[in-house]
Amino acid sequence: MALALAGAGALNTLAFAPYTLWWLPFFSLALLVLVISHVNHWRQALLAGLCYGAGWFGVGISWVHVSIDQFGGLPLVASIGLMALLVAYLSLFPAMAAVLSYWLTKKARHSGIFSLLIFGASWTAAEWIRSFLLTGFPWLSLGYSQTSAGLAAYAPLIGETGITFMLAVIAAALARLYQPVPVVVRVLPAVLSALVILTAPLLDNIKGWQYSDHSVRLVMVQGNIKQELRWQPEQEWPTMLKYLDLTRPHFSNADIVIWPEAAIPQLEPLAEAFLDNLNKAAFYNDAALITGILDYQRQTEQAWNNLIVLGKDTATASDGNYFYGHANRFSKHHLLPIGEFVPFENWLRALAPIFDLPMSSFSRGSYVQANLLANDYHLLSAICFEIAFPRQIRANFTADTDFILTVSNDAWFGDSIGPHQHLQIARMRAKEFGKPVLRATNNGITATINPDGSVRQRLPQFQEAVLLDNVPLSSGSTMYARFGDWPLAICCLLLLALAALRRHN
Repeated sequence: MALALAGAGALNTLAFAPYTLWWLPFFSLALLVLVISHVNHWRQALLAGLCYGAGWFGVGISWVHVSIDQFGGLPLVASIGLMALLVAYLSLFPAMAAVLSYWLTKKARHSGIFSLLIFGASWTAAEWIRSFLLTGFPWLSLGYSQTSAGLAAYAPLIGETGITFMLAVIAAALARLYQPVPVVVRVLPAVLSALVILTAPLLDNIKGWQYSDHSVRLVMVQGNIKQELRWQPEQEWPTMLKYLDLTRPHFSNADIVIWPEAAIPQLEPLAEAFLDNLNKAAFYNDAALITGILDYQRQTEQAWNNLIVLGKDTATASDGNYFYGHANRFSKHHLLPIGEFVPFENWLRALAPIFDLPMSSFSRGSYVQANLLANDYHLLSAICFEIAFPRQIRANFTADTDFILTVSNDAWFGDSIGPHQHLQIARMRAKEFGKPVLRATNNGITATINPDGSVRQRLPQFQEAVLLDNVPLSSGSTMYARFGDWPLAICCLLLLALAALRRHN
């Protein structure tokens, strides 16, 4: 049974991009629910959750090993061992959900719909903890499997977290079909679940947003700089000139030009001459340019992973408004462990090269920051995997937000499924907030995304290319943008509290 559960978890990978078999998690998770309903001790439920999680994350985030193996400087055995530790850690969360569900329902495991809701609440609670514990790693949350179909239409209403809750409840309903209970108790939840899925497209009429009459001319540049060359001092000017040469023919046709994360490899104080010329070029072409760059202040010995705006901040600007230290910038808040900060660095850095990677000691930006202002348009920013944190996006979302902008450098992960999953997460953010999402990357997948989550245009991976698009804006506000996860959180807490009280009585 342990192998079957691990296999079911591994199959979940096919539910996410680039495979998108959206229906698969309903059945794979149902197997876990079925096993939990037949065990006789919480340790057995714990083992079931661990096995499921080992398959789920062992295959689903295998792309992480590419960066550890190719750029971490570790022997193969050590890199596999580090990957195993990560998978083991992530497997604790489905195990937590399994134990909590077992404990709360073990005396009434075959009761009505309430026990199904308890599994959904337990699963959602464990996933919520995974999203913030040790800075959080909410990758492969099951709701993302529904980005293109299935429960996708619920995203503007309850977000990916709410979809995860619904998916878990439906999986529990499917598991009920194989339990020895009266026919009505066994079949009715499955019928209701089918109706929930089949009627989901009708919700498009209440999504809360609509296209406006305005559109923005966008240029996004994908430089395709090899990862091993990005921080070589002799490659700084060739990289900057490459981005400039790719941009120059399209400057006059753009309202906003976007370069990806750390596209300028020089530290910002050292790149002032280049930035000053770029600022003037953007202004003279009546455009704004947003680029990733690293800032380092010698006085405080602090570094930030930033996005800055050059050229016109407003349409009526009389000059390029960039200068070093100006406020029209975004500093990354959610730093990537090991890659951007090293926990317990005083002793970890001495253990292995992976703990001493270039640019691996950044300071955090504030959790809430002003939207970037570029040529009168407001862009809510997220660098790299920050786009996977919907609560951070919502905290920075304002009535003036025109776009959600996410920039990244996925060259760390080679030709793996990681960048495809990253794009899928960005698509879910578009659906949740009803705003177009702009995704600019070093080597792919650079794309523009409609407010309904569909991809407008995308560039091929591993090619230097320029994306040109006239992206329509949207107006209105989704229910998720207004209320976030609070209604679901309250609902789950009440369910778990009622179940605990019921068990105590």
